[in-house]
Amino acid sequence: MKKIILIVFIALVAVAGGVALWVHRTLGGDAVAEERSIFVAAGTDFQTFTEQLAVSGTIRDMARFERVARMLGANKSVRAGHYRLKKGTSYKHAVRTFHRGWQSPVRLTFNNIRTLPQLAGRISAQLEQDSVAFVRALLSDSLATHYGFDRRTFIAMFIPDTYEFYWDTSPDKFVERMHREWERFWNHERRERLSATGLTRTEAVTLASIVYEETKMTDEMPTVAGVYINRLRIGMPLQADPTVKFAIGDFSLRRILHRHLEVDSPYNTYRHAGLPPGPIAMPSVRAIDAVLNYRNHKYFYFCARADFSGYHSFATTLSEHNRNAEAYRRALNARGIR
Repeated sequence: MKKIILIVFIALVAVAGGVALWVHRTLGGDAVAEERSIFVAAGTDFQTFTEQLAVSGTIRDMARFERVARMLGANKSVRAGHYRLKKGTSYKHAVRTFHRGWQSPVRLTFNNIRTLPQLAGRISAQLEQDSVAFVRALLSDSLATHYGFDRRTFIAMFIPDTYEFYWDTSPDKFVERMHREWERFWNHERRERLSATGLTRTEAVTLASIVYEETKMTDEMPTVAGVYINRLRIGMPLQADPTVKFAIGDFSLRRILHRHLEVDSPYNTYRHAGLPPGPIAMPSVRAIDAVLNYRNHKYFYFCARADFSGYHSFATTLSEHNRNAEAYRRALNARGIR
């Protein structure tokens, strides 16, 4: 009797061991031949998801993948998001990655933006939500007010850079994150420098947007910022050509004529003293820092150089400026730029 019990016990152990080995081999194994990125849209059911995987060729053995999913109780749903599966990932880990939502963030970059709808388009090209959803959020008066801005100043809150986001980030969560980045950007050192300018944070970004549109030469940005600071301090109109282009709605203008200066807009700094109601573009971080570290000088005027180098000639007096401006006008005429 004892021998029979022993034989049965050994048989059960062998069977259990065999089952365990089979389970281990089934759950393990090399499921992914090459590193792949998979995007799963919201609302995707498991069957549609497995079909997507099969078409992509991500998984070596789809039948085995589905079998493992059933074993783990993970064949009922899949979470939306962006997933990166590394070469050699096991079947168990691959199944759990999608079932538990172990997302890999995407790198979101934006710069050279002039309007919030343009920003929405840039974001939606890199995240799941479409541009309409992002436009609706970015142009929301209530959302802007919630973070201490209005529709005209809201663009100031978005600091151009590269960030990591989950692909299924909602517009509201995106804005929330950008507000945290805005607060982080304004660290102690920047706030100290800001106080020396006499500007608010939003005003500094507004001025930086003008500086950014005036010159892309980062080494001259502090000098340009200093000109505008000098004008603001004596109440002299900024007379910034980029603000006229913004008011007209045409940044492609290569030459500002007298008729352009008559446009009736609060953004026209030829007709209205002080800063415009908000940024005319999303300035670079270097442009913002140029305002905070503006060059202290006596210039009140500047004009593009006649050599079209991208740099400017600076002047203290109007007569000196007029000579520089006349040289530039002659250069424009010589090139047929009207």
